[in-house]
This record gives sequence, structure tokens and C-alpha cells, in this order.
Amino acid sequence: MTVDVRLRRGRGALGFSFFAQGVAFALLVTRIPAIQAQYGISDGLLPAFLAAVPILAGVSSVATEHLVKRVAPSVVLRWAQPVVLLALLGVGAGTALWHVAVALGVFGLSVGALDASMNMLGVSLQRAYGRSIMLGFHASYSLGGILGASAAWAGAHWHLALFTGYLPAVVVLLPLVVVGSRFYVDAVGGGVEGVEKGLGVGGGKLLLPLCLVMACAYIGDSTVANWSAKYLQDVLGSSEQLATVPYNVYMVTTLIGRAVGDLGVRRFGAVAVVRGGTVVAAGGFAVVAAAPGAWTGMLGFTLLGIGLCVIVPQTFAAAGRLFPGASDTAVARLNIFNYVGFLVGSPLVGAVGDAWSYRGAMLVPMVLVLVTLVNTRSFGADGARYGVGHERPRVVDVGRGGNEV
Repeated sequence: MTVDVRLRRGRGALGFSFFAQGVAFALLVTRIPAIQAQYGISDGLLPAFLAAVPILAGVSSVATEHLVKRVAPSVVLRWAQPVVLLALLGVGAGTALWHVAVALGVFGLSVGALDASMNMLGVSLQRAYGRSIMLGFHASYSLGGILGASAAWAGAHWHLALFTGYLPAVVVLLPLVVVGSRFYVDAVGGGVEGVEKGLGVGGGKLLLPLCLVMACAYIGDSTVANWSAKYLQDVLGSSEQLATVPYNVYMVTTLIGRAVGDLGVRRFGAVAVVRGGTVVAAGGFAVVAAAPGAWTGMLGFTLLGIGLCVIVPQTFAAAGRLFPGASDTAVARLNIFNYVGFLVGSPLVGAVGDAWSYRGAMLVPMVLVLVTLVNTRSFGADGARYGVGHERPRVVDVGRGGNEV
């Protein structure tokens, strides 16, 4: 088997892993009102449940940083993804409050390991390809999110029980991700030696601006994921069925943006793409805050998808470029701020909404997302495409202990 065939198979398998995670996460977040109703979770207690998942995921991401010094990221992903799917099924299967607490706890712990290991493999494969492909992986996630949100809409439309709505997705995806995991490709360069050389005190300072960008981007993303359904239903007066649509619209636009985003990075450079996305995302939050009705709110969520979709994948890619010898560790540390964003974003929007108004609360993530404009230099020089000197032929070391070709 040639190296190129192995890389292509690894890219396809990893893309499907991103897709499956998009389905699972969308099924969870778009049915938050139904989960709240099934378990009798009060509005006051709901933010605590929403916060528990990113806290546990962040802990798991820290653990994954150390775990991948002993086992390959592909091994972590191979075991974490089935647990995520089974935990999702557990969320829909329970009847008591402690049932959903345990299921969400397992979901959070496994999703932290999954997100970290997926992006580790994505960054290393991008380095192996020698050109921007990271947005394509996240486009697969968006496609999964669309299908998951569509399935959630169908479940709400036909008043299906959560377990009934979740079961088909788990039955289909679980065996496929297990089979696909055989083709993951681990790249050389993320080991302990690279960690010691690449992420000391000075290296940590270089990573901080990207950590801030990641946190602010996920504050925006978590606002859509956790509050879009309730915002449309409670503030803009939509039906429960229509309230599942904003996340779907958001995922459609992120899919489109990410599907063409790698071409944009190659043509205009990561800095220009990230700056443009930041401005569009801020405009989306402004439209949502001022929307007179549900359909104008949809327009705002559309703009949010177009703007936010490029920031997170390019932040992971920039970390891989800055620390080519310690990319696994850089990605794991950066991934923590994914969950910091979710942890801060959901309670922050809820607190501002309760104290002031939910329209006013939408201005908070708008301002925070604009912080990205201050840190765009961390994505490379203005004239660079993907990374400075990153474009090169696909002649790489692949596999742990692989041979140079």
C-alpha cells in the first residue's frame, strides 16, 4: 500500500468521524427543551446541566494531552467515539434526574477525548498533505449537524420520545465509526520530545492569543447551540417545531462556508479569511438581537454560520503550524478553550438574559467575537496562504515509526 492511498483513507475515515460527532452533538443540543421536559429540569437548574458537559470535556482534554504521550491519538478516538454515541442514547433512555446527570457526565468526558484526538489527527494530516484541508473536516461535522438537527426536527414534529429519536442514529453510526477507525493515520511529530522543545514558557505565550480566539468563537457557537431554540420560541414567538430550525440553518451555512473555506485560505490566506468571518459573525449577532420576528432571526443565524465557521478550524490549524513538533499537545491545550467558551457562553447569556433581556444578551457574544480581530496575526503573515512555508509536496513521514518516503 502506498503512502498516498493510506493518507486518503485516513482522511476519509477522519472525515466520517467528524460527521458522526456532528450528528450526535446536534441531536443533543437541539432537543434541550425536550430533555428539560422529560426530566423536569427547572430553568434555574438547566444552566448547571449545560455547564457540566464542557467542564468534564475540558478535564478530559487535559487528560488526553498526557494520554497521547503513551498511545496514539487514533487509539483514543477509536474508543471515545462509541462511548459518545452510547452516552447520547443514555440521555434519552432515563427517567430520573440522576439518570440524565450520569449520561451527560459520560458524554462530556468522552467528547473531550474525542474532540481533542480528532483535531490532533486533522492537524497532522493537514501537515502531511501540505495544504489546507482542516476546514473540510469541520465541513463534515457541519453536514452531520444538519442531519442531526433535521432528525431532531422530525422527532419534535412527530412527538417522538427522546430514546426513539436517538436510537436510529446510534444503530447506524456506531458500527460505521468502529470500522472506519481501522484507517486512521497518526503522523510523526507530536511526541514527548516535540512537547519539551515546542511548548515551554515562550511557546505557551505564543499559544495564548489562539486560546483567546478559540474561547470567544465558542462563546458565539455555544450561544447558537444552547440558546437558539429557546430564543426563537420564547423571545421571537415561534413554535417548538420551528425552534429546532435555527441550529439547522446555522449548520447549513457552516457547511457551505467550510466546504469552500480551504480554497479561500489557499487563495487569500488564513488572516484575511478569519478577519472576514469575524466581521460577518458580529453582524449576525446584531441581526439576531434586533430581529422583529422568527424569520429575521433566521437571517441572523445564517450570518452567524457563515462568519463563525472558519474561525475554529483555522485556530487549530494555526496551532499546528506554530508547533509542528508538538502539535498534539498544542491542540489538546487549545481544545480546552473550546469548553471554556461553552462553559462561559451558556451561563453568561442566560444570566444577562435574566437580568436584562435576551435580546441584549446577544450583544455580549457579538463583542467577544470581535476580540478575534486583535489576534489575527497569530494565524500567519497577511500574505501567507496556509502557514508560512507550509505549502509543499505531499512527501511526508506517516505512522508512528513510519519510514521516510
